Amino acid sequence: MTLRELEYLIALADHRHFGRAAEACLVSQPTLSMQIRKLEETLGAPLIERTPRTVMLTPFGEDTVKRARRIMQEVAEIRSSALRSLNPEVGTLRLGIFPTLAPYFLPHAVPRIHRQFPRLETLLIEEKSDALLARLKSGNLDATILALPVNDDHLKAECLFEEDFLLAVPDMHPLARRQSLVLGDLDRYDLMLLEEGHCLREQALDVCRLSGASERTSFRATSLETLRQMVGANVGITLLPELAALYPASGDIRLLRFEGISPNRRIGICWRKGSAMGTFLESIAGLLRDVAQELLADIRPEPTA
Repeated sequence: MTLRELEYLIALADHRHFGRAAEACLVSQPTLSMQIRKLEETLGAPLIERTPRTVMLTPFGEDTVKRARRIMQEVAEIRSSALRSLNPEVGTLRLGIFPTLAPYFLPHAVPRIHRQFPRLETLLIEEKSDALLARLKSGNLDATILALPVNDDHLKAECLFEEDFLLAVPDMHPLARRQSLVLGDLDRYDLMLLEEGHCLREQALDVCRLSGASERTSFRATSLETLRQMVGANVGITLLPELAALYPASGDIRLLRFEGISPNRRIGICWRKGSAMGTFLESIAGLLRDVAQELLADIRPEPTA
């Protein structure tokens, strides 16, 4: 059994077609087919069911593909570890981040990464949290920025910062005259929220449950920017994370802070335990933490004496 044979098997599982799998592996179809048969002979059991139109994995084949993916991930970690041992700041960092943070944080964080690690290539992936976790655990990401907690014993998580929620209201809204709020002030109000799948939606629903507010079910946004613009158009009110205050929306919007215990979210960076990049990712975490603290210091009001 060779790594090349496992690579061919994974490609066949991904593409379910000998021709497309061979093309992805840059080999001829007969070569790939022969290597799969050789692997089956070595293992002594069929991996696939061959049909005229498609390729189906046997139950043993499905299990073998899962194991093969883990093996190839470990091999990639070994190769990465070898490169990092020579120079940890050279190579590629595949970093994931979720959509309700990316547009407000990345424009400040990425230039700092480039200045501190000029020879590092940073590949950024913006997806919802569940997709990012799947990519991270499959080895397609080196690290991802997520809302904490992340309950997975195979991942290491470092907290970067805590971000308060602000209430965004149109300038003519009754609450706009307030200098600040407490959670109870939201009682009986309807809040516009994001669609299913966004972690911010679940966090906002928690605020609704605590405050007595409810969701405005007639509208669900696909992005945080849509929510901001809808508030500016005097359609409704919503919760925005603190860093969103860095970029004003069109229209007249008031952003109100909560007194006392303010609703917030914890943001962290996660990577696989045992990752060859672990020590380097600790440095990245420290850099991102510094960037966040600077940004939040610019947004938050000076403490009163």
